Amino acid sequence: MRFILLTGLSGAGKTTSLRYLEDLGCPYVDNLPPAMTMRFIELWSGQSQAHPVVFAADVRSRGLFDAFALEKMIGAIRENGTELRVLFLEADDQTLLNRFKETRKEHPLTERAGSLSAAIAMERERMQPLRETADLIVNTTGLKPAQLRERLSQLLFSPEEAQPHIRTEIVSFGFKRGILRDADLVLDVRFLPNPFYISSIRLQTGLQRGVQEYVLGAPVTVEFLQKETDLLAFLLPNYEREGKRRLVIGVGCTGGAHRSVAIAEELGRRLRALGFVISVHHRDIEVEQENWERQ
Repeated sequence: MRFILLTGLSGAGKTTSLRYLEDLGCPYVDNLPPAMTMRFIELWSGQSQAHPVVFAADVRSRGLFDAFALEKMIGAIRENGTELRVLFLEADDQTLLNRFKETRKEHPLTERAGSLSAAIAMERERMQPLRETADLIVNTTGLKPAQLRERLSQLLFSPEEAQPHIRTEIVSFGFKRGILRDADLVLDVRFLPNPFYISSIRLQTGLQRGVQEYVLGAPVTVEFLQKETDLLAFLLPNYEREGKRRLVIGVGCTGGAHRSVAIAEELGRRLRALGFVISVHHRDIEVEQENWERQ
């Protein structure tokens, strides 16, 4: 079990870092009061976890924050054989001032210090013990969020661990019951040959061989699937690089049981063969079958 303590100066990029670590699959707790650190470590130490467990602690805990006490706890945790890395984020004063002005957030120590500049200076002094015990110190001055994520991936993870994999869901649906509302991309396949008008397969679904052969065997479908597979094979890695974690692709036909189902299944099969993580669901297939039975 590995742990990462994320700490540092307010405005230095802890929120961006936590989001990136979460995208990688790391469980995390933000703004953990230092007094709870030992108990937190004990609770997680008995769990089987492939990714590091992250907790952030800093001056947002107000009177509960004690950098010297936390420094001692870090030493005790390491002496027990627990792998704990301390990541400290900082930036120069002007960068921190600009970030607070841009976000219009109040520094946790402003009320006590009297001004933003004085709060930043006070925080630097209070955080110095943790800075001295840190394994990694990252200065985020001039770094854009994407650059910060890249820096963290280099420092904390192997190349295999560092790349969050996008989870792609392909969902078939019928337009007559409404478009798929949470879809990022929607494919309208109502231009493909419709099995509804073929009596021998009308009551089959896109999960059955008759409908699949009819829909997938059409020349227009063959061309469409090749173009769509090429497009998604291009898009998915680029979405991954931008940090997108979930992509929903809606595939719609009229009722949601014939063409959309067959196409969703075939697209899923092709993309899995290319190494992508794909799940396929069918929103309206059961409702459409019930409608057939009533007719």
